[in-house]
Amino acid sequence: MIPAISPVRPRPTARNGEGTTYPAHDQVRSMTRTATITPTTAPAATPATPPTAEPITTTGSRRRALGLGLLISAQFVVMLDTSIVNVALPSIQADMALSPTGLSWIVNAYVLTFGGLLLLFGRVADLLGRRRMFIAGSAAFTIGTLVAATAANEWMLVAGRVIQGAGAAALSPAAMSLLMLNFPGAQRARAMSLWGAASAVGGATGVLAGGLLTGTFGWSSVFLVTVPASVTAVALARRVLDDTPRGARRRFDVAGSVTITAAVIALVHGGLGAAGHGLTARSVLIAFAAAAALLVAFVAIERRAADPLVPLGLFGSPVLSTGVALAVLGGAARASTFVLIALYLQKALTMSPEHAGLAMVPTSVAGFVVNLTVLPRVLKAIGPRRSLVVGLAVLAAGHLWIAYGPPGCGYPAAVLPGLLLVATGVALSFTPTTMVIASAAPETHTGLASGLASSATQVGAALGTAAFTAIALTSGSGFTAAFTAAAVVSIATAGLAATIVRR
Repeated sequence: MIPAISPVRPRPTARNGEGTTYPAHDQVRSMTRTATITPTTAPAATPATPPTAEPITTTGSRRRALGLGLLISAQFVVMLDTSIVNVALPSIQADMALSPTGLSWIVNAYVLTFGGLLLLFGRVADLLGRRRMFIAGSAAFTIGTLVAATAANEWMLVAGRVIQGAGAAALSPAAMSLLMLNFPGAQRARAMSLWGAASAVGGATGVLAGGLLTGTFGWSSVFLVTVPASVTAVALARRVLDDTPRGARRRFDVAGSVTITAAVIALVHGGLGAAGHGLTARSVLIAFAAAAALLVAFVAIERRAADPLVPLGLFGSPVLSTGVALAVLGGAARASTFVLIALYLQKALTMSPEHAGLAMVPTSVAGFVVNLTVLPRVLKAIGPRRSLVVGLAVLAAGHLWIAYGPPGCGYPAAVLPGLLLVATGVALSFTPTTMVIASAAPETHTGLASGLASSATQVGAALGTAAFTAIALTSGSGFTAAFTAAAVVSIATAGLAATIVRR
């Protein structure tokens, strides 16, 4: 039976040296030991009151299990949607007679909206209520899905994907912060492991189910399959998920919201463009320059804002600031790997798309198993920071195996061991990165911390995919150079993570 929520956040454990908060300075350190937290650069907030503890009963245990299932299914749906639509793209293109540019926007409309709004909606969840934001995001995702499934033309389909992306950006950080809130202490490692497993299973299911659904029922079915889960989230969230009371009304930082959203969109757009046109393309350079200018403007705005979207004092915590850097670099090393492997299997090993998809299945299965069985034990034994270091080192080993594996031995010896190492490394480093960032933020900013982690990962994924794909397709050494570069980034990121192990 799962114990009731404690009204006080658990104290750090001496065994692995990793506590639940890592504040910027002594004043915040003192305050984070209680439920009342005041950001150092923002006006005093209403104290964050934990949800009322629920008696340990069979009904309470069942309610918690339903709540966890609801949050995990939301993450599953978000990850499923990122892959299942890709499989249906050829059928969509043929049915609607889309140009290559129009087809790319079916994917990019979702990616840009999702990546651009994560940080903003994470903070909005802190201010307006995480459960409320989760419900609103699930509802928007459902509406976008129905619009896309019933689209009669390209623009209607793109509009549906934009709404889907906005809904996913609202529900994803809200779900993560609700999970952190509803499952404290020893329960959190297990809950986070299930979260990571849902990510792995969602991506794998999308690849496998997308082709089956498209061939049997048509491309609209790849959208409709997610509707039951998102409708269930809307219907049950208030009954099975606890949330903290809303604080005092706050002024909304419009200027900061606009600049940071535009900056992230520009960064992700530049990364997507670089993957197709190269890092030196004019449109790519313009996008990166715009992103840099907007980020400078955002920092200037936040310094002067009375109630900033992102209190810059949070970055006084070396754990949080380093964690965000780890999310960017780790996202670059992790997400780009799967794109590189897909290209490698088809271009270097001359596999058909169908065979390449089957060759990737062991990666998804291994990721699921490691998340579900190995990660909880690793987190309990050494904590998320050391798990992060180990995971990145294993990821680098996987990169190097694929780059320099025994030649002439085919897929079973030259590729499969590397895929299994990659899957293990991703599982041991992805979820712990989010845990490190979320644990370093005050309880009143868990939505913002979740948005920071997700947004930084999305930016890193776009930039890493662009850079490593360009190396693979344009350099003389091809995929060997690309996987080696990814390994170097993984090792460097592990070194950076090692600097916060004892903090």
